Amino acid sequence: MELTVNPTTAVSKGGAFIVETPNLENPNIFISSEFTEEQLMMRKTAQDFIKQEITPIADLIDSQKDLTLGPKLLEQTGDLGFLAIGVPEEYGGIEMDFVTAISGNEVMAGAGSFALTIGVQTSIGIAPILLYGNENQKAKYLPKLVTGEWKTCYCLTEPSSGSDANSAKTKAVLNEEGTHYIINGQKMWITNGGFANIFIVFAKVEGDKKLSAFIIEEEFGGVTRGAEEQKMGIKGSSTRQLFFNNVKVPVENMLGAQAGGFKIAVNVLNTGRIKLAAAGIGVGKIVIGHAVNYANERIQFGKPISSFGAIQYKLGEMAAKVYGLDAAVYRTAHNIDLMYDKMLADGMEIIKAKSECVSEYAIECAMLKVYGSEAQGYIADEGVQIYGGMGFSAETPVERIYRDSRINRIFEGTNEINRMLTVDMLLRKAMRGEIDLLSPAKAVQKELMAIPTFGNAGDDAPFAEEAKILANLKKATLLVAGAAVQKLMTTLKEEQEILMNIADMLTHVFIFESALMKTAKLANVKGMQAIDRERDMLRLLMYTAAEKLNSEGKQAIYAFAEGDEQRMMLLGLKRFTKMKPYNLKNARRRIAQAIIDANGYCF
Repeated sequence: MELTVNPTTAVSKGGAFIVETPNLENPNIFISSEFTEEQLMMRKTAQDFIKQEITPIADLIDSQKDLTLGPKLLEQTGDLGFLAIGVPEEYGGIEMDFVTAISGNEVMAGAGSFALTIGVQTSIGIAPILLYGNENQKAKYLPKLVTGEWKTCYCLTEPSSGSDANSAKTKAVLNEEGTHYIINGQKMWITNGGFANIFIVFAKVEGDKKLSAFIIEEEFGGVTRGAEEQKMGIKGSSTRQLFFNNVKVPVENMLGAQAGGFKIAVNVLNTGRIKLAAAGIGVGKIVIGHAVNYANERIQFGKPISSFGAIQYKLGEMAAKVYGLDAAVYRTAHNIDLMYDKMLADGMEIIKAKSECVSEYAIECAMLKVYGSEAQGYIADEGVQIYGGMGFSAETPVERIYRDSRINRIFEGTNEINRMLTVDMLLRKAMRGEIDLLSPAKAVQKELMAIPTFGNAGDDAPFAEEAKILANLKKATLLVAGAAVQKLMTTLKEEQEILMNIADMLTHVFIFESALMKTAKLANVKGMQAIDRERDMLRLLMYTAAEKLNSEGKQAIYAFAEGDEQRMMLLGLKRFTKMKPYNLKNARRRIAQAIIDANGYCF
């Protein structure tokens, strides 16, 4: 099977990575050495803000003894411009690209639970109005939201509706005069709910089956708040239930079209998902820094515990996950920027392009949310383990990070939902003719009947082995996914375990491919000799991907295939996930030693 080569200048469609071959001679990916002076200055400003304003009072923020801290700090971030990134200047914003916004999220992740306060204001608070508001709504609300003068929250979840958002019971009834909607209902788990004065509320207009969205001001009256929730983590963020009792909302405050709220909710969550993944990069680097610092200072059996293989194993694995996540997140952010530019060039209106360019990569956003949140959870857990008994103490920074990280696998759509969405969205694109999955899948099945080839011209090219393995891993994924669709057809959507198997296969291919593209670009910039450790991390990610695809593929095949068909598919899976022996122990030790010497993440 020959995959389509994506030219360097082309803008790949979302999800198309599985049937394309990346150009490794000139990879179309953004790497950190490409940050502009303006972007680096923004990152430095964020780091200084956290160091000076957040870290010294982290315990006080988490205690919630002073409930004014959240809104005050939000106003400070507004003064620094962090709430305005990506908003047009005409609304008081700072027009920057999506890579810059993602970079800000990565750094601001170091603000602990306050990072969530900022994230809600920008990702799911400001974004709905920016992307779906009419001109009057944007002119009225955005200038005060980007300064932090007005605070906002996003009100979707209800006691009886979580992942199934369209089952919400909050109602909006048009009054007899036709001037106002009367809204009644209850929302729960609302971040920033304790101090927000602008509410993005999803409700069903009487008679509709789908949600509509509304902008509600606290001054309209009828909004009451429950007590602050006592949570496992993110304790410093405000989380409350909100009750809407006969709230009179002017008809002009409907956001977007009637019954169009579900589309707004889904598209806005795409932005939130990739920004959560970006936060995983920032948190991962911070935890590695804390862990290696402790490991270098902690003496056991007469030497630092950082010298022990068991600790170096952890550091190597932690670093590889950050490296892969970083590559995939910035690759996707860069693609979003490229797609935005293309849409503008094609004549699309600016705000519509801002919405559509992110929506185009909804598949990648879902995968990144899953991988990023689970990588962050793994890294936080191993950080605690490296600290040993001290890691369980609230006096250490990793204890708070461990608790705060757990929620990321739940909000912005649970990881289970995002896994199923990944496959569903990919298949929908295929059915609409946007991506040709059928031809490559059939080609893989045909290849199974052919005699394997060993070695090709060009095998001595840089990263030739990795490129060949990547192509084989894509074949393994197409083999399993194609057979599952062909065998189960309309019932596949009910086979959630198989969908999650396929989603994990897709995700690990995407992470490995992104890391390969990043490493190839680094080789072009620095030379192969200067990136030995990056190549070690790439190998780790490659072997992890192969093992993951073999395991997930087997589970899926066992679940839907039998007899000769099953045997043939298992042989194909084994063939496509086969790897040469490689000393991963030494690779981890080399990665760890670089981190130990630098006393922090250094890639």
